[in-house]
Amino acid sequence: MWATDHAQPSGSMPAQIAQKAMEAFAPSAADAYHRRLMDAYFAENRTISDAEVLADLAADVGVDAGGFIRHLNENERVYATAVIDEHNAAIEQGVTAVPTIVLDDVLPVQGAQDLESYERWIDRLLERRGT
Repeated sequence: MWATDHAQPSGSMPAQIAQKAMEAFAPSAADAYHRRLMDAYFAENRTISDAEVLADLAADVGVDAGGFIRHLNENERVYATAVIDEHNAAIEQGVTAVPTIVLDDVLPVQGAQDLESYERWIDRLLERRGT
């Protein structure tokens, strides 16, 4: 349920493109920006498909919002292509859910799992390797 007066995002693509732009524009702020995007969406129900919100979130992590948005706009097509390419590569690897953790480059564990489930998967992989 969307519990806010903010409009629901139109989709996740603008935020994914913004993340790619941040990785190039201010690499040292990219992790903080990613966390800020997640908080804005999941905790604050912000419209992370809106350019103004994306700029505000950049400012929140200490990045020049105007410069960031200019960079994003100038390179949007490049970053959109990168996001689509990564999405297609994930599908080719059998990823069909979020989150998906790929263990040992061959074993996708899909959906949210508890710690014990991850421990079992890792133990099985180690047994197969004989370690």
